[in-house]
This record gives sequence, structure tokens and C-alpha cells, in this order.
Amino acid sequence: MARAISKVAPDWWDYTTLDPEILADAARLTADDLAALSRPGFQVNMYDSLEGLYCAEALEYVSVWKQATADDPVGICGPIGPTEQLPLVAQIVNDLDIDLRHAHFWGMDEWIEDGQPVDAEHPLSFARADLNLCFNRIRPELQMPRENIHFPVDIDAYAASYDQVRCLLMQGGQGEVKHWAFNDPPKREGAYQDEPPPPEEYLKLGTRVTDLHPLTVIQNARTSGGGYVSQVPTQAATVGPLETWKSDCVSIWHPGHHDNAFGIRLTALMISKNIVDTSVPMSLLARHPNVRFSYYRGGIGRVEVDIH
Repeated sequence: MARAISKVAPDWWDYTTLDPEILADAARLTADDLAALSRPGFQVNMYDSLEGLYCAEALEYVSVWKQATADDPVGICGPIGPTEQLPLVAQIVNDLDIDLRHAHFWGMDEWIEDGQPVDAEHPLSFARADLNLCFNRIRPELQMPRENIHFPVDIDAYAASYDQVRCLLMQGGQGEVKHWAFNDPPKREGAYQDEPPPPEEYLKLGTRVTDLHPLTVIQNARTSGGGYVSQVPTQAATVGPLETWKSDCVSIWHPGHHDNAFGIRLTALMISKNIVDTSVPMSLLARHPNVRFSYYRGGIGRVEVDIH
């Protein structure tokens, strides 16, 4: 049977092209059902408060950085979205006097305009957010060297750094198009007019400049710019699956406002049941050996008709 045409962007693949039975199964999941989706290699955690969620997310940074030594430098790749953990990271580092000289950090992505990464003065710059919300708040004597902070502005150097230093953890959120970083679904064109690319092909993608699905542009306008869509770039440089699979663990955080009630159910179901489809990039994480999803229970919501 032919795949459905996307309801939101007909020239793209996305989750609206999935088998309707998968979508219906996801919509029926309760919060308790989500918690029961854990399996070997996929762990689901629940937090009863946002404070607990963001504190635990911040502690992932600190736990990784405390393992870094001169002989074994290690690091974490982190997102912009969520960002609430970032000031907490700086506070914990400062309060516990954690020396970051051997620690590393990778920013997941950065906007591209006119073929070039935006600089840190751009109001939407992810590097700017990481620096202002976290790294510039750390006491100077504790800060990691600037060369240990990697942003995808020089793509070749950024990609190579994952072979030079161990990334113990790749942390992220989930976008409305079901991406981590900007690993969006592909366009519906060429050899992939009738079926999306096979997972094996998508998993070969490394750090790159990529076009953004319209849902991603709209989401970022909503979450970062008050809905001002025209100021959001339509391309970004992003860490790829190739680098993601070099990370020991992938940790995804769901406070409940980046993706919606339906979306945060769908990806957990697909990963738990090993349903892999490149129209839902997050589903590819079913093939990673160590993935965990962390939910704020109050942000899970319900999937039901509620006209208002």
C-alpha cells in the first residue's frame, strides 16, 4: 500500500505518513503506559516536578565532566532546547569547585544563513545561548579551555573531534518533527518519492548542513522567538547519527513544551517496540544500545479532543 502524503508538508516525509495503526496506538498511551515501555537498552524515567527534571538533567553534565582526566578527557554533547538546565550546571560547578580543565562540550547544532554558520552575536545563536546561560557563568579558574568547547561551525573539525575525545553522553530534547539535534525527516524527492530512505542510509549521515522541515522552523519560532517565523533560518549545521552512535549514551528530556502530548508518546512507543522509520528520525534511536527518555509527568498531558 502506498505511503500517505504528509498532512503538514507534502514535499517532505514526517510522522503523518506512518501507518495509522501506529499513530492510534501512540495516542492511547497513558503516563503509566509510557513508564512501562522500558526495555534493555531503552530506559524511561519519570519526574514529578520540573525542578527535579532540570536538576537531574544538569547533573548529567557534572557527572560526565567529573570523569575527565588528563589521560582520559571526556565530554557531553548538549542541546538548546531544553535550556533550563544550563544555569544549574554552572551553579553546581561553581558550588562544588569542579575543575573543568580536562572536560569537553559539544554544542549539537547551529543556524546557517547565507551558507555560513551564524556568529555568536546572532539573537538566535545556539553558541551564544550556551555561553551566556552556562559557560560564562562558571568561575574563571574552573572553566574548561575554550578549545574544549566544540560548535559545528567548522564541520570537518567538529566531526573529527568525536574521534579525538570520548563523548560519554549525548543529551537532547525532541522537536515537533521528532528530531534530535536537527536530524529532520528527509524531503520527498528523487529516489525517495514513494518511500523514505532506509534506516541504514540515514544512519550514515554525519555532521552536515541540512534543510529544515517546515515544522521545525515553526517550532523554533514558537519556542525561541515568540512566533516570529520570518526570523528563523531554514538551514542548520547539525551533529549527525554518525557522531551520535559514537556516544556511549543518548539521553532525551521531555519537559512537555517542545513537542506535544502525542509526539512524546509516539517516539517512546517506536523505540520500545523497535519500529524504525526515517520519517520519524527519533525512532532510529531504537538501534542505539543505550538510550533513556526522561519525562516531567505533569507535561505528558493527554491525547484527546479538547476544543477551546
